[in-house]
Amino acid sequence: MSYKEECIKAMELLAKDSRVIFLGQNICYEGSPAYETMQGIPDSRKIEMPVAEELQLGMSIGLSLEGHIPVSVYPRMDFLWRAADQLVNHLDKIEQMSVGRFKPKVIIRTMVGSTEPLYPGEQHCGNYVDALRSLLCNIEIVDLTRPFEIVPEYEIALKAPHSSIMVEYAERIRGE
Repeated sequence: MSYKEECIKAMELLAKDSRVIFLGQNICYEGSPAYETMQGIPDSRKIEMPVAEELQLGMSIGLSLEGHIPVSVYPRMDFLWRAADQLVNHLDKIEQMSVGRFKPKVIIRTMVGSTEPLYPGEQHCGNYVDALRSLLCNIEIVDLTRPFEIVPEYEIALKAPHSSIMVEYAERIRGE
């Protein structure tokens, strides 16, 4: 199976759980590799977001506190940093801050941007796996480098009691 086919299967696996809702940029409209892997997901399960990364993660946290499992899609890992306050000071620490009363679970799907066929610039192709691992204590960071890892790792993330950041590679989805 190709990297893209495994991503499609992983999204379909997540969608089988009625608690899962997808939100992010370019998930309902063409323009990103994430869109290409979500064609089989009904639009009624997706919320297309504007460019408002911190708002998106805040909404994801709120949805999770209401019993949903949000899959919050950030088409470029670089733009996940726009939601750093929500990520580092809220999602990663709410359970500790609330002495276990609140346990948000969000699956963040993000991608290291493609550098081919055109180089998009430094702010579109960064890989920050190691930086995230050094900043976050309670969120699992999963670096999806090989196709055969994708579906099992998303299944683990779905079943886990904590939040996860799933890092994919746009070049591999597009087959470049």
